[in-house]
Amino acid sequence: MAEVIVLANQKGGVGKTTTAVNLAACLAVMEKKTLLIDCDPQGNATSGVGWDKQAGRDDLYSVYFSAQDFHKAVHATNFPYLSVLPATSDLVGAELELVEKENREFFLRDGINSLRHDFDFIVIDCPPSLGLLTVNALCAGRHLVVPMQCEFYALEGMAQLMRTYTLVRQRLNAELELLGVVLTMHDPRSNLTKDVESEVCTHFPDLVFSTTIPRNVRLSEAPSHGLPVISYDIKSKGSQAYLKFSEECFGRLEEKRKHGAGHG
Repeated sequence: MAEVIVLANQKGGVGKTTTAVNLAACLAVMEKKTLLIDCDPQGNATSGVGWDKQAGRDDLYSVYFSAQDFHKAVHATNFPYLSVLPATSDLVGAELELVEKENREFFLRDGINSLRHDFDFIVIDCPPSLGLLTVNALCAGRHLVVPMQCEFYALEGMAQLMRTYTLVRQRLNAELELLGVVLTMHDPRSNLTKDVESEVCTHFPDLVFSTTIPRNVRLSEAPSHGLPVISYDIKSKGSQAYLKFSEECFGRLEEKRKHGAGHG
């Protein structure tokens, strides 16, 4: 059964999609069968692994309300062990249609459950909002990873996201756990970065990943080539950071799995 990891932050421009794409790619490099699900109508994670959004094949919107058809929208990528369930701008329609549906928070969960035996990991990239698409992702996931930019406004956004996370856990998905917070666009020379890092570590002791993601030109360039950064420039600081982060993420998941088995 696949471990389902959700990457969420309602603030845009924090490196969320970059983290989702590169975490999925790094898990695939570890020879883990990985599915990247793009829940953002902007479709940046989709193009980030080189998928042509104009291909006219099944995507997340075309199967959203039909759990048994989810497998039709899963497509191989050019990267071994990595598949994608792509998004196009049509996905905006799902957000609107969900409002009228009964049990509207669980459509994505039901679809993902039909795929969990086919993969080791499922990585979900959310839109930069706390709307129904993100709530669906939080209800479908087991582990939440929050990419957070090292700036003041990120702290305010984090508080709002944590309120949503708590509500989802209390009312909709008691299995959801915060796996950790990863600091992105990290500049160790900046006093602001140090202040934000200190504040986050105070509020979330033991949950902030020790690996930070630096500002890096290669990270910015890779998506325009339809490549994860590890395929674009493996030696870059961005690549090395995401490889370390993915190993740390994998280690935390293994610890949780052992801990869970020990209590089973």
